[in-house]
This record gives sequence, C-alpha cells and structure tokens, in this order.
Amino acid sequence: MNAPRTRVQRRPVHGVLLLDKPLGLSSNQALQRAKWLLRAEKAGHTGTLDPLATGVLPLCFGAATKFSQLHLEADKTYEATARLGVKTSTGDAEGEVIAERAVHLDAEDLKRVEARFTGPIRQIPPMYSALKKDGKALYEYAREGIEVERAPRDVVVHRLSVTETPDMAPYRAVRIAATVTKGTYIRTLGEDIGEALGCGAHLTALRRTATGDFDVSQCVTLEALEAMAEDERLALLLPAESLVAGHDRVTLGTEDAARFLSGLRRRGDWADAAEVAVFGIEPAAFLGSAHIVANELIPGRLLNPIEIQQILLNAPVPHFFCETTS
Repeated sequence: MNAPRTRVQRRPVHGVLLLDKPLGLSSNQALQRAKWLLRAEKAGHTGTLDPLATGVLPLCFGAATKFSQLHLEADKTYEATARLGVKTSTGDAEGEVIAERAVHLDAEDLKRVEARFTGPIRQIPPMYSALKKDGKALYEYAREGIEVERAPRDVVVHRLSVTETPDMAPYRAVRIAATVTKGTYIRTLGEDIGEALGCGAHLTALRRTATGDFDVSQCVTLEALEAMAEDERLALLLPAESLVAGHDRVTLGTEDAARFLSGLRRRGDWADAAEVAVFGIEPAAFLGSAHIVANELIPGRLLNPIEIQQILLNAPVPHFFCETTS
C-alpha cells in the first residue's frame, strides 16, 4: 500500500534565486523543483537553458516574476567544448552523426575564426530550438523530419576565445568562451566555427557562467538547496530589484509613491531615462519600474501594496542595489 502523499502548503515568496542548473534537467524541471523546495505560490525563469547545458539560471518568485522579462535582454557568457570533425543533426552530442571530416588546423586558424565571429554576426536559428512557426516549436518539426525555413538573426558576440583543448583526446576539440547578446545560439556558433575551420563541429558541453550582473559563483546547486533547512533557502533569495540593478534610481515621497503605485504619472526634476527603478521613502521599499520623458515618471511594471507588505514583513531580506549615474 502506497503512503499518502504530503500536500505542500504554498505561500507567498518574493525574490530571485540564482540556480546552477544541473545537467539533464530542463529549465522548467529545475524551476519546479526549486518552487517545491521553497513552497512558493508563483515562479518563473529568465530564459531557458537546454537540458545538456548547465550554469546560471535566475529563478523568479512572486513579485520578481514581473521583472523577469527585463533580464532576458541581458548579455550572457558561456563556456563550451566542441568536438571537431563531426557534425550532428542537432549541433550537439544528442544528435545523430551526419558528416565526418578530417581535421587540419593550427593556432593561426583559430585566431582567424575568433576575428571572424567577434562583433555583429548573423545566425540562422537551429531547427532544434524552441522558436515557433505557426504556433508550433521548431524542434517539433525537426522531430518529424521537416525542415522549416528560418530567417537569419542579427546578434553580437562581444568577446570570443577559441582554443584547442585536450579534454576529448584522442579526438580534437576546441574550448569556446563567448559573451553574447540575447538570442545568440551557442550551438550554432560552434557549428559555424567548425564550418569556418573546414572540418565541422558539434558541442559536447555547454555552461552559462554569467547572465547580466549574475555570475555562476553566486549560484546554488539543487543538491545543496535540498540539503538546507527552509530558512536557509529563503535567505538565499535576492530581492526583486536585483533584476533592475542597472536602472537609474528614483525615490518618491509617501504621497507620490502611493499615486505612482496606482498607475499615475508623477512630475519631477528628472532627466529623461529609458529604464528607472522606483523606490519609496516610507516605507523604504521597491515599488517597480518606469521610464522618464519630459520630466514625467511613467509607471511600467509595479508591485502591488500586498506584495510590498509581504516583502517587508519577511525582512530581513538580502538587499543590494547598484545605483548608476548618468
């Protein structure tokens, strides 16, 4: 006879958990596990990692989910290993081998591809991706053996390093380190580098080491999270405003804060700004995002009074904010 399942009592949890996503889990599977461990009512993430990828995956809970979309725009840093001389149907080790070629290259060839793929480049999104056409994910077409025409994307590779590594000896492989804009496919970058080297390639490992201001050194593993007491897990949460740490900052008095939270624009001696994080004085709390045009503070995504009260009642919360100057 099976033991009865324990029903988890959900509760309001607000903040950002920096997870080091493990190999083999989808981003959603990792999110659901963390959500269960925190007993959180509402959760989301700031962009997916493939099951074969590991590394930085910011998970948003409660009020923080309102600002997760903003973090999708952040630059990302990856480290990858690509085996040379072998192409696969998926661009990684999960796919079937579709071509094999001899590998002939030296250090100068690697420097040449570094220069070629640094800066603005165009990529054709892979068929094995979550992009949709006619409401259907591309990977679903790919699994049916259907090739769909994809429009090229303009992305930017800010920094690129391609070095040969002995990690896959006796096979030849390169280690790729890249900082890129949103929408860049590292699998595609690895394949394109392989083609530029004349031998083809596919990724055998992929790790995201940073996204925006969040670094893998700040992350916790699911294994470590599971071993913690509940209060220790909650203490790991960064505040919702950590997602807008690069925004200009505006602080409002009590009356203006109340009106701002109701969706009303406020006037003040502020310079135009596309991205603003708004705080109140009393109580001292994060209110939401906004932008400024012609001295008007225009509300964007806002917390509601209940969320603010819950956050304040659950203090102390690890609180940091990187104020910028224009």
